[in-house]
Amino acid sequence: MCLILLLSGCGKSVPENKLDYVGEWQSEEMRLFIARDGTVAYKRWKNGVTTSVNGPITEFIEDDFEVGLLFLTTRFEVSTPPRQVDGIWQMVVDGVMLKKVEE
Repeated sequence: MCLILLLSGCGKSVPENKLDYVGEWQSEEMRLFIARDGTVAYKRWKNGVTTSVNGPITEFIEDDFEVGLLFLTTRFEVSTPPRQVDGIWQMVVDGVMLKKVEE
């Protein structure tokens, strides 16, 4: 139980200047959920293989962010940070254009 509490405390809340990242994002091949508390749930389907990552954000590096615990982290490369295009929020993560799901 203590280990679970310790690990859950390793994440960081999403900073004020990155709040546009918060929400549910999706495309045909990817789903990404970023909670205000820094929790991330990610799933991608590519060439018949499913990849999933769930965990806390450990840090933002410019527009990119890392998710994981201790030494097991995954870096998500954000080539286009969240922005509105014709009223629709979009961002490009790991080369995939994602659209924000309206709440």
